[in-house]
Amino acid sequence: MPLRIEKIKTKIKSGKKYYKPIKYPFIPISIDDIYIITTDRDRLDILADQFYNNVDYWWVIVNANPSIISRDSFILKPGLEIRIPQDIEKIFEDFEKVNK
Repeated sequence: MPLRIEKIKTKIKSGKKYYKPIKYPFIPISIDDIYIITTDRDRLDILADQFYNNVDYWWVIVNANPSIISRDSFILKPGLEIRIPQDIEKIFEDFEKVNK
């Protein structure tokens, strides 16, 4: 699966390079999702590696839990119940569609 960073598009205007923002798909709740309670050692990149075998997929967990996790840190507060989506292929298909 492609890295999300590869989807950053650029535009040059008046000799300056501008980056277009990446769009993220809505990730619906599924019966296959896994729910975990975070501990004091949990980080987004570590959870992404644990569940998806890729540290770069941390954004999937963030976007599945928008009211619980903010994007300003990889470190998670202990005691949060978060959802880990399992249909990663569908999420990446949707990601490709919204970033065409």
